[in-house]
Amino acid sequence: MKKLDFIRAGAAVLAVLYAAAVFSQTVVIATAPPPPLRYEAVPVARPGYVWDPGHWIWRAGAYAWVPGHWLVVRTGYRWIPGHWVAQRGTWYWVPGHWA
Repeated sequence: MKKLDFIRAGAAVLAVLYAAAVFSQTVVIATAPPPPLRYEAVPVARPGYVWDPGHWIWRAGAYAWVPGHWLVVRTGYRWIPGHWVAQRGTWYWVPGHWA
C-alpha cells in the first residue's frame, strides 16, 4: 500500500510541474524604448498563410531585429502580432498570438 501512495504522490508532483511549465510565460522587459520599426516589403500573399511582421526583440541588453515571416493560418482565429507596451518607465513585450 505504501508503494502505491508513493507512486500517486510522484504522479501528482509531476502533474503540477507540467502544468506550471505549460502555463508559465517568459516576461521580456526592456529598459529603453524599441527603435522605429524597419520597412519590410511583404512578399506576395500565400494562400493559407498570414504575414507576421518583423519586430525588435530585447536580447543581452540591446535590441535585435527579427524579420517578418509567414505563419500557417489557424481556421477561425486571427493573428495578433507581437508588440511592445510601455509601463512605468520600462517596456514589456507582448508576444504574437492567435485570438
